[in-house]
Amino acid sequence: MSSPREPIRLVEETPDTVTLRRADYEALLDELEDAEDRAALAEHRGRKSEMLTLEEAERLIAGENPVKFWREKRGQTLRGLAAAAGVSASLLSEIENGTKTGSVPTLRKLAHELKTDLDSLTP
Repeated sequence: MSSPREPIRLVEETPDTVTLRRADYEALLDELEDAEDRAALAEHRGRKSEMLTLEEAERLIAGENPVKFWREKRGQTLRGLAAAAGVSASLLSEIENGTKTGSVPTLRKLAHELKTDLDSLTP
């Protein structure tokens, strides 16, 4: 826990500028960096549910189709995902079976519905 510090003292103030002591300026920069670190940590903690188990990671490493993997992880059916993404079920099936790769716009729609990023859907 940090010790209380002196209040910031203005050295000079004009309508366009504020002059601070160097120690106060550096303390403000430190506080900003700490706030950014806390925000990044909170964001990371919010994505914890996106962490993969060892078994899930092994499935992807073994070459399982990532679209199928994320669809199953999200508990969606093939037809349900296809309908939500506005693509045909047959196209989605072909993408999952590897007979078609899917266009970037199609993969973007799928990524949006699967709440993941486009990179996660490419092998």
